Amino acid sequence: MATSQEPPEGVHHYDSAEEVPWEISKYWHQRHNIFSKYDDGVWMTHDAWFGVTPEPVATRIASDLASAFPPTKTILVDAFAGAGGNTIAFALSGRWKQIFAIEKDPTVLACAKHNAEVYGVAKRIFWICGDAFTEIPKRLKQVGKSAVVFGSPPWGGPTYTDYEVFDLTVMGPYTLPFLYNSFSAITPDVVLYLPRTSDLRQLAKYAKPGERLQVTHYCMHGASKALCVFFGSFAAT
Repeated sequence: MATSQEPPEGVHHYDSAEEVPWEISKYWHQRHNIFSKYDDGVWMTHDAWFGVTPEPVATRIASDLASAFPPTKTILVDAFAGAGGNTIAFALSGRWKQIFAIEKDPTVLACAKHNAEVYGVAKRIFWICGDAFTEIPKRLKQVGKSAVVFGSPPWGGPTYTDYEVFDLTVMGPYTLPFLYNSFSAITPDVVLYLPRTSDLRQLAKYAKPGERLQVTHYCMHGASKALCVFFGSFAAT
């Protein structure tokens, strides 16, 4: 249950359409798909609306990760926690002994912590304010053999929808090669949440000989919202 503290500067909870800036109005109108408990006091920043995973998708991803990896994998690292959508779903799944949520923007991290309180799972999550590419090698390298890294990176803003086939080597600010090389240095078990139009040929290059990577599309209302690619223990042979 969330506390009744006032949101810090830069954080908001809009109760009526009249309060909402035009550029995020379409996301606000989908607020109950994004967070079913939105009316219980969910916090957001302006930019967080563009990157948060809708709750039904986050729940399904959490379910898939829960069954995808062997029982020896007990630690889940959410490298880009944002406002907490995926992190909360991972905690609600009950699958992981430890969950580490990393977010470099302290204001957005405040939203994630608060939102996890709304869902009653904040104490199940270890929160880290910092850059994932610094914090994971520094703090979590020693637990890599027990960890799965989940990454829902920025896609470069809404312009990714302009591409019929999205080039992951120019995705900003983090390209696919950078993401894969950074996370696979800690653990081979990596899941990336990427645009639905991602170039599958680019992903296939990361399959080891005789291996096929699992790619799953996640849909709402009959349309794909995004895909996840699973590297490591989950890879099909």
